[in-house]
Formats: sequence, structure tokens, C-alpha cells
Amino acid sequence: MNDTVLLVVGLGNPGPDYAGNRHNIGHMVLAELADRMSATFKNHKTNAAVAEGRSFAAGPKLILAKPNSYMNLSGGPIAALSKFYKLTPAHIVVVHDELDIPFDSLKLKVGGGHGGHNGIRDTIAALGTGDFMRVRMGIGRPPGRQSAADFVLRDFTGAERDTLPNFLSDAADAIELIASDGLTAAQLKFHTAAS
Repeated sequence: MNDTVLLVVGLGNPGPDYAGNRHNIGHMVLAELADRMSATFKNHKTNAAVAEGRSFAAGPKLILAKPNSYMNLSGGPIAALSKFYKLTPAHIVVVHDELDIPFDSLKLKVGGGHGGHNGIRDTIAALGTGDFMRVRMGIGRPPGRQSAADFVLRDFTGAERDTLPNFLSDAADAIELIASDGLTAAQLKFHTAAS
């Protein structure tokens, strides 16, 4: 890993109306990380809310960022952040919801396509590459005939909310492990635990 800086971006939509939506799980993970680091989000000129700190004393600096744009326009703020902090895509971790993974399962990877996720699609377009790390937070598929668009913009169910704190904690743990030991170590630990 870069010995100095890792940019961790949580995808979601801005404003209180969306705060509890499945689509905003990236924002929720960043709130957990910021709490652990005793860091506070402040508006930044890159059109994102940013909090900075370290999750452990000798670790790299973590820049936590929540774009202030809507999900499908996430790429602009992410590209602006990478330019501002002079980071390559290899030092960016994007945390986002994933329909194709069961709820409460976590998958980590680097590179790949967008899989129909508009926030990832826009990020790839803005950065000119898909070669950034992803923390894919499983939210599962919508029940019955509910459209995916409606499903992601709804809040988690009561049963899901019971499990959510542990799920967010696992994701924060995975990001801290990426920061300390690299992506492969985090994959080995969290993919085994989730299967």
C-alpha cells in the first residue's frame, strides 16, 4: 500500500431523505470509520464531505469522502479528490451497495466493470479506468417484481437493521485491513468469513 494516503469513498445520495436507503450503505460505512478515527466530515472544494485521520498510529492516512452529488454523478467528485490529493486510482477504495451479493456479505476486489451500478459507471468514466479497489456491500435482490431502482432507494427492513451494525463494522474492519496489510489479506479474511 501507499505508505502515506488512501482515499476511501462511500457512495450514496445526499440529504436526509436518502440517509437510510440501501443505496447509501457506502455513506454508513464511512460514518463508522469516522467514528473510529474521531474524525469529523467537513465540506471540501471537490464537492464532497471529507474527514481525515488514521485508523491506527503507524497506518496510512485515510481520507474519507462522501460525494455531495447524486449517486449517478459520483465520478466528478472522486476524480477531483484524486487530483487534489495527487492519488492514482490504485490508492482509491470505493464502498458501494451490490445487488448481486446476498445481504450481509462483503466482497472486495480491484478493477472490473460497473455491473449496472450507475455510481461505479460514472466513477470509471471520470477516472478513465476501473482499476480502483471496491468494497462491495451485498444488499441482495429485490423481492418479487419490485424494480431494482425502487429497491435500492428504500430503507433497510427491520430485520436487516438488526444485522446492519455488525455488517458496517465488518466493512470498516476490511478497509482497515486493506490499509494495514493490503487487499489480498483483507480478501482472505472477509471472503472466507462471508461464505
